[in-house]
Amino acid sequence: MTSTGESTPLVAVMLIGWAPIVLAMFSLLPSRVAVIAAFVFAWLFLPVAGYDIRFLPPYTKMSATCVGVLVATLIFDSNRILKFRPSWVDAPMVIFCGWPFMSAVANGHGPYEGASAVFAQVVAWGMPYFIGRTYFTDLRGLKELAVGVFVGGLIYIPLCLYEIRMSPQLHKMVYGFHQHSFVQAYRWGSYRPTVFMGHGLMVSMWMTAASLTGLWFWATGAMKRILGLPLAAVVPVLLATTMVLRSTGALALLAIGMAVLGFMWLKPSQLPILCLAGIAILYMGVRATGIWSGKELVAASTAVFGRYRTESLSFRLENEELLARRAMQRPLVGWGRMVTRDDEDEAAAVSDGMWIIIFGVSGAVGLASFAALILLPPLLLRARASPRYWFHPHLAPAVCFACLLALWMIDNLFNAMLNPIFLLIAGGLAGLRITPATRWAMDVARERSLRRG
Repeated sequence: MTSTGESTPLVAVMLIGWAPIVLAMFSLLPSRVAVIAAFVFAWLFLPVAGYDIRFLPPYTKMSATCVGVLVATLIFDSNRILKFRPSWVDAPMVIFCGWPFMSAVANGHGPYEGASAVFAQVVAWGMPYFIGRTYFTDLRGLKELAVGVFVGGLIYIPLCLYEIRMSPQLHKMVYGFHQHSFVQAYRWGSYRPTVFMGHGLMVSMWMTAASLTGLWFWATGAMKRILGLPLAAVVPVLLATTMVLRSTGALALLAIGMAVLGFMWLKPSQLPILCLAGIAILYMGVRATGIWSGKELVAASTAVFGRYRTESLSFRLENEELLARRAMQRPLVGWGRMVTRDDEDEAAAVSDGMWIIIFGVSGAVGLASFAALILLPPLLLRARASPRYWFHPHLAPAVCFACLLALWMIDNLFNAMLNPIFLLIAGGLAGLRITPATRWAMDVARERSLRRG
């Protein structure tokens, strides 16, 4: 097991018993509700631990949930899988999952290691995406998923506030060990919560996503009440909690997300999402080739947040430069394994950003497919529905999710915090279908709004 020897028996009970619990959820709940409950509960509460299984990827809360959901779908809702039809929009995910085999073989690591890398990629990335393509390709499904994200954020409010006051202790209290270095928990004179996730940055990104979802629900009228409470009462509390989580990056993403949604509120347009996608692509290009050192970004961050709070960014950029230089020695296929050194005789560099890890392992092909599988679904929303409909309550969750995927891509430039919920969202948006009846309802609503205006 990858956790420490001090773990409690509850770790094994929760991880080994989770797949059967998922089956029970499907037997008691509507299948789509069961999928949301399984993923949200697992990510929020299951232990950050796993079992190493020979010839298979590690058995973790993610793999337990994905496998449990797929098995349950075959048993209780097999028609969904039988009706699935792949599309060209799935090509980035197929390439992303399959390319590690080419990288491994090209670097002489052998077909076995290549096949193992593909299997691990399929479990961690492909399965959540496929589940999203299967269950959340309609507006109602996306709204239910958005409600799950929002409710998850509300549930985490008291847990985050507890750990801000008492320090990150909940995972140790329940499962017997700290899931991450406690040194990184102390920030800005207080504690950054980790609750039951692998890092405080994961918690901050989740709460940012929940806050923006609740804010957009409130602004568009897509939802009036949640858990019996008016959104006007709960959304400000959620936003306030997110702001005190002591994560500079998450605060910046929250501010950017609010600005993007605010811009689209004033002027319905896809331009803000296009800008976020362009920034991510441009950053990866200039950093991979060494055209831009990033000093201006550090200077701007220092001016806004202060030198102490910018030290983490400076450290990331310095290590990123070393890793990019090494990755550019095999720019097409990568090294087939994690790159941690600039040259063999230099000290190991720390890999923080998801993009630089993928670039080092799988090269430009892997990196391009990674960017496409995240950014293509939100960019396709414009083709599915004109921005003039984006304020309609039916379409509000899809619009918010498009913004969140673009923000997650920005987060992946500096952090490597894989979250299956974002892959569910990517799969759902990639296959989104809007029925003629829904389009007609949105047309009628828009005409009425114009007459009142």
